[in-house]
Parts: sequence; C-alpha cells; structure tokens
Amino acid sequence: MISDAAIARMASREAERFRAANPRAFAHHAAATGWFQSVPFHWMADWPSPVPIVAAAAKDATLTSIDGQRYDDFCLGDTASLFGHSPPALAAALAKQADEGLSYMLPTERGAALSGTLAAMFGLPRWQVTTTASEANRAVIRWCRGISGRPKILIFNGAYHGAVDDAFLDRKDGDAAMRASLIGQVHDLRGTTTVIEFNDEEALAATLRGGDIACVLAEPVMTNVGMVRDAPGFLQKLRALCNETGTLLVFDETHTISSGYGGHGVVHGPKPDLMVVGKSIGGGVPCAVYGFSAAVADRMAALNRSRPAGHSGIGTTLSANALAITAMDTMLSEVITPATYDHMLRGAARLVAGLEQEIAAAGLDWHLTQVGARVEFLTCPTPPRNGGEAKAAMHPELEAAIHLFLANRGILLAPFHNMMLVSPVTGDDQIDRLVGAFADCAKALKE
Repeated sequence: MISDAAIARMASREAERFRAANPRAFAHHAAATGWFQSVPFHWMADWPSPVPIVAAAAKDATLTSIDGQRYDDFCLGDTASLFGHSPPALAAALAKQADEGLSYMLPTERGAALSGTLAAMFGLPRWQVTTTASEANRAVIRWCRGISGRPKILIFNGAYHGAVDDAFLDRKDGDAAMRASLIGQVHDLRGTTTVIEFNDEEALAATLRGGDIACVLAEPVMTNVGMVRDAPGFLQKLRALCNETGTLLVFDETHTISSGYGGHGVVHGPKPDLMVVGKSIGGGVPCAVYGFSAAVADRMAALNRSRPAGHSGIGTTLSANALAITAMDTMLSEVITPATYDHMLRGAARLVAGLEQEIAAAGLDWHLTQVGARVEFLTCPTPPRNGGEAKAAMHPELEAAIHLFLANRGILLAPFHNMMLVSPVTGDDQIDRLVGAFADCAKALKE
C-alpha cells in the first residue's frame, strides 16, 4: 500500500525537478496571457505538470519540447497520432494538397477511392465525413432517431463520445444524473438519454425491451474511465438484443481502433449497424467518418425523401474538405495496414510483459489492461467491471505523480489514467526505457 504522504513527497520532488528543467515552458506560460488559462484550448492545462510541456516538434514516436527535452511519446496526441507523428507519405501528400487548395465544398476525385478503402477496412459499405468524432456522433444520433422514430439513446456510465450533449449523463446512487461539471447546461437530458452500467446484461435487456431506444452508442471497450473490458459474451448479447428489439447498434471506435486492422468490431466482433472513427485516421489532421450498413443507408434515403427541404442539422462547412480527404486517403492506403498492426501489437505485448514483471517485483496490487496497441496500468488490484467501479478505483493524485515522474525521465504518457499507445514507429528501446522508468518510479513511491 502506497501512502498519501509518499505520493505527496514524490509529487513535490518531481514538480521541482520539472521546474528546473523547463524554464522556457514556464516563460511561455507566463507570456501567453492572451489565451484563457494561458493555453489555446483549456484541456492543454489539464496535464499533471506544473505548466504544460510546450512542443517544438514531433517525429515518429519522439516529441521535442522548446526546452530541448526529448520524450519517448506514448501519448501520441491522445490517439490522434496513433500511427506516428508526420509519416513521410502523409507529409508529402499534405504539402501537395496545400498547393492545390484546401477546402472547396466540393467532392474530389481522391474521395471516391477513399470510400472504397473505408468499406474494405471496416466492413461497412456507406460512409460520410465530418471534422471531428464529436460531430460524427452527433450526426449518427440524429440519423438513428430519425430513421427509427424513437426518441431515446442508450449509453454506458463513464463513456465518452466527445462533446456530445446526449452523452453527458452519469449514474449516481443507482439513477441517471446530469453531469455536475458541465458548463452552461440548461436542458435535462434524462428524457432522451438512458444510462446504464457496462456489462450489465439484465439492465440492458430491460431497457431495450421498453421499445423506445433508437440506438445504443457504445465503445466496444470503455476507454474514458480507465479501460474497462467487455465481459465474456456481453457484446454478443448486446448485438442479439439490438436485433431482437429493432435497436440500432453504434460503435464509437475512435479509441478502440487500436484493437487491430479494422477496429474491434472487425477483429473481435460483433459488427455494428453504424460506426464512428475519428482522430488517428487523418494522422492528426482534424477529420472523422461514420459508416453504416446498406440497410441503414436505405432507411436514411427514405427519410430524406420524406422530409421537407431545408437544413438537416447535420454537417459543417469544413466537413470533408480536400485536406482531410487527402489525409485519410493517404493514411488508409499507405500507413495504416495489417503489417502496421503487426508491429504495434508485438510492441504492446513487449510493453505489457515488462510492466507486469515490474509490478510483480515491486509487490504492487495493480493490474494492466490492454486493447491491442493501447495499454494502461490501473492502480487498483482487480479490473473494474463497469464505469462506476472504475471511477471509484481511481487515484488522481497517484496517477498525476507517476505521470510527472515519467515525464521528467523523458517518457510521455497520456495525461489521463496513465494510458500508453504503441505506434508502428515505436522502438523496442523506447518500450524498454518506459519499463525501466516505471520500475524506478515504483521504488521512488516507497521512499
């Protein structure tokens, strides 16, 4: 058991070490007063370091700061750069497209090939492009309500589907509750969104058999409250209940694309009716897609024929711009391949084996969870079964102290929940340095 006092001592030491090593980051933060909270977007202030690291450049799986610090990058833009920073093919394609125009509000010849590539990779025949996964999820929710004629969606407690109002519900004391942290929320979402715990087959069956759920919006493995694995048979039961009740099944695979080529639904099953993928498929260029079955496409077309002319509430001017189309087409045809995943999964296995060995050697009652190339160590003895258990098991002060310790030794993790990504350009030497630094951190927590 690691005491709170030991965590506080290590956090204090590491904060001072960070301050001494990053004077330009502190100067940058002090000068950037024109930005709210001194950052261009508020999440950048959520890192556990005293001020955010200021990036100067990144290539492959290495990030360099303005202070000259080099980091083995296992955050990779929180999945945006899952396949490495600036792959050469992508950089060349973007430079060429920039010279030819960035946004026309018109289709491009390259876009026709991209739709076929998406269909071949993810196993769904029809696609649309948005600027973010948040936007894609909003569009999918509208389509599902529109074609089903049902008002509600079902989500799982602790899920995150981007900046989507419909998903901002939690469970508290056994009931749905508005998320207390929301800014400016004025509409009560409980009339149109139902929230239950992940892996709860009984609650799932009872909710879907009520007949008013348009779609289940789910990650096949939860990733926003730490990683919560699907219980054996749960996803198959989810698919069967959706079939039984006429409910559309939507998988948000923005994070679980780490599972393997084609994402979790292709690698492990079951197949959804619709899916959303964002972040990594553009290599860091803002873009996302949602795909759907032929049956869903027919229902969408019928709805379009039946509704009055006018704005659908779906889409933005920059959706499917030429730069995004070029980025995705390049990534999916030249970077994201089955061979790419072979390297990533082999590296993730090396990382898991190393960390498990060090956790055991340190006598820590922690465990690891893995979703393909996505690995996380959770500072609790048993894997949580749902979002409620995962939230209760979190130790934010400990997670922050570990993150800062590793950053001070040139290892960059995602700022939330000690999540690590292994890219196709992550070297064994980088993985071994992470494992070694983790071992040193475990020792330091006992000082």
